[in-house]
Amino acid sequence: MHSRYEEAYTQSLQDPEAFWANAAEDVNWYKKWDRVLDSSDQPLYRWFLGGVVNTCYNALDLHVENGRADQLALIYDSPVTDTIKTFTYRELLDVVARFAGVLRSQGIQKGDRVIVYMPMVPEAVIAMLACARIGAVHSVVFGGFAANELATRIDDAKPKIIVSASCGIEVERIIEYKPLLDKAIEQAETKPEYTIILQRPQAQASMIEGRDLDWDSLMSSTKPVDCVPVAATDPLYILYTSGTTGIPKGVVRDNGGHLVALKWSMKNIYGVDPGEVYWAASDVGWIVGHSYIVYAPLFHGCTTLLYEGKPVGTPDPGAFWRVISEHNVSVLFTAPTAFRAIKREDPEGALIERYEMKKFRSLFLAGERCDPDTLQWAKDKLNITVIDHWWQTESGWPMGANCVGLEEFPIKPGSCTKAVPGYDIRIVNDEGKEVEPKKIGNIVIKLPLPPGCFPTLWNNDSGYRESYLDSYPGYYKTADAGYKDEDDYLWVMSRTDDIINVAGHRLSTGGIEEVLASHADVAECAVVGIADEIKGEIPVGFLVLNAGVNRPGETIIQEVIQMVRDSIGPVASFKVATVIKRLPKTRSGKILRGTIKKMAEGIPYKIPATIDDPNILDEIKSDLANLGYPH
Repeated sequence: MHSRYEEAYTQSLQDPEAFWANAAEDVNWYKKWDRVLDSSDQPLYRWFLGGVVNTCYNALDLHVENGRADQLALIYDSPVTDTIKTFTYRELLDVVARFAGVLRSQGIQKGDRVIVYMPMVPEAVIAMLACARIGAVHSVVFGGFAANELATRIDDAKPKIIVSASCGIEVERIIEYKPLLDKAIEQAETKPEYTIILQRPQAQASMIEGRDLDWDSLMSSTKPVDCVPVAATDPLYILYTSGTTGIPKGVVRDNGGHLVALKWSMKNIYGVDPGEVYWAASDVGWIVGHSYIVYAPLFHGCTTLLYEGKPVGTPDPGAFWRVISEHNVSVLFTAPTAFRAIKREDPEGALIERYEMKKFRSLFLAGERCDPDTLQWAKDKLNITVIDHWWQTESGWPMGANCVGLEEFPIKPGSCTKAVPGYDIRIVNDEGKEVEPKKIGNIVIKLPLPPGCFPTLWNNDSGYRESYLDSYPGYYKTADAGYKDEDDYLWVMSRTDDIINVAGHRLSTGGIEEVLASHADVAECAVVGIADEIKGEIPVGFLVLNAGVNRPGETIIQEVIQMVRDSIGPVASFKVATVIKRLPKTRSGKILRGTIKKMAEGIPYKIPATIDDPNILDEIKSDLANLGYPH
């Protein structure tokens, strides 16, 4: 039987240059490449060497010239300000070209860095595209990040200009950005020449004369500028990962490979056509926001949606259904944690019935492993295709997915299905030897990585090699653990740091979490391996219950302990769990298992810069004390 996926996947590995050269024909080039793949400086590979391109041209100008000028390019939906604003491709091009003119008038040239420290407002998207238009390198820092974290990024990127706003808006509070920005600049050794501040009506920022410039004033007096051709291998942006070392790593994305891979992914992975509404419910400060709010949908001629709100609380757990219905969304991409929050508040999915979502056909989940129970809940309540897929900041686009645009495979809840074309994914032991099917090991990817993946770290080739390439020569270390089954489906179980050793048995905390999450009263959970004198490590469970559950927590704990015993066996030694109000998470939804582990073991820890609410750690400390931790 002819398989479009198998044909694409096989060619992408056997003849990657032909495969990606063919995909690159969908991109507008000022000059075609001299070499598709440059292998002259292994293991530092580069794609489309000699090619000349412009990212902004492919996102906006091309569509205006080819008949999409009056189609919506961007929908801004902000329940926290009760605002909906739309931009056609022509309108978005106009404001982007003018803000590019603003940057140019302040001395920004090709290769200069611009930090964007903004909330989820259209101006954040405009600033990113304007940088791309003139060949400047943008570095988006999540709005509201602590001043010291912003300062470390200023010192590493050395921006000439920082673009910011007076405030960000949360469900119940306003976060003033300008005091944080001022403090960061004060702390940083490298000082920007200017800042450009968008004044929002919810808070007025005080301005420093001679350094701080007003967005609106600049935009009213500046002329638009054209696109600047750049090399395919030139950097488009730097995105800092928070990392565990306290030193942020600046992931670099190039222009050419990024453009080719992301445009290819929209149809082949997500199954979206030009003209459709695609919504990535994330933040522009994260990789999902870069790839699938700003760039990929616009490359493909879709309408993209920028949402300044939450899955619950703005105003209720029906917020996503309202947005999908009101804006005719076809495909939604969000984190499993968002759906766990919705499921917790509305376990029966009653609010779904209020909305007609006629065009909504696919839900993609990524960011944390999606437990089968959450995936099944979404599938049952929405009656659509629900796909768990896997990728990282470093890859920039999916590595494992059910590529519905090529061929839709049967879904196995808990698996991200198969390797995406371009990615030669292997499972190896600690010595780098491949392991047999169904055995958990380290997930690695054979080099070269496909286009769109990071070619290096900003000004740090040696750190790139050391962090990602040296552990398994010839392979990229994902730092994720999992296995492949007999059908070549990939199961990403946890970070390698979350594989625990219980009395000599290697167990995945993700596998135990899967069992806990299947309990009817459990909304979300985390399992952490905590040091134990006898067994080395033991798993400890943290349970958040669904809204309205009034059964005793001890009863539920005993039930989940028995479920783990029945499903995984006594080998798991799962005997300790506690019910908590909420889990500590990053703003992007990742659970801070490593921080919980350090707290339980009495090891000094640094409060992660990306934490959603630092007060949660005090609650967790109290919960751990009740369990007798640290011993």
